Amino acid sequence: MATEDASPSVLPNARRLAMIHQLWDELADLDAACVVEARDHLLAGLCQLAGGANATWVGAVRMGAPHPADPVLGWRPRLIHHLHPTGRLEQAAEEQRRLLESGHVDATTIHNVRTAGRYRTHRLCDLVPPSWFEGDYYHAYYLALGHHDAIWAGVPINADSEIYFGVYRNHRQPGFSEAERDAMAYALRGLRWFHRQQMLGHGLLLSASPLTRTEHAVLQGLLQGLSEKQIAASLGQSPYTTHEYVSRIFRKYAVHNRAALMALWLGRQPSAPDGAAPSP
Repeated sequence: MATEDASPSVLPNARRLAMIHQLWDELADLDAACVVEARDHLLAGLCQLAGGANATWVGAVRMGAPHPADPVLGWRPRLIHHLHPTGRLEQAAEEQRRLLESGHVDATTIHNVRTAGRYRTHRLCDLVPPSWFEGDYYHAYYLALGHHDAIWAGVPINADSEIYFGVYRNHRQPGFSEAERDAMAYALRGLRWFHRQQMLGHGLLLSASPLTRTEHAVLQGLLQGLSEKQIAASLGQSPYTTHEYVSRIFRKYAVHNRAALMALWLGRQPSAPDGAAPSP
């Protein structure tokens, strides 16, 4: 039976539990500004834990009130990242995005979306009947990509944002076991603080549009305590241009100064707006 809402009732075995605790410690030791590196470290750790060959991270947001005819209830992927990216994987992700926008959504996606708001972790066989594995979607977006099986996890961040994790096995590997699924569920359930930082770091928690590449670089500088002049020098920008990017970042996160941005990053509510302009 699939794992939903909470960690599995039976703890992972001693070896997997030690791996999970080591992964948690490693993530806690990473600099908060190293968003991309931390995300990839988690994906690599999940592959090691569950015996996967590749992994995917999807940042999703709910775009307003869902239309009754929308099979995914307003949810849209905003960023899709693969631990080991290939041109075929990127192409397949774009194809699936277009299918979703046109209303052609696979049963696995529909099930994940309808359980939004809960921590949930499933193998493919937990989501669909055996006949699904004979269908076009499985052949086009799993077998054709070298994937034989997958574990999918949904992690709610707030009412309008979630992260989806996919870990895959290739043709030479057997299907995932319940124990491997539950170990992945346990590992992700203990990282609430980390998931929130990731969504903030990618501009997906409070904004409908993700951070651009340059905005991401400026945000890293802010979180590292650099002045705007130092950030400008490191990026080859004028201080005026950097100041404009800082102002844009503050607007995306609905804060008015660097202190409020840091408070938000650390999981505290920003203080009431004080009208102060961004400081260099």
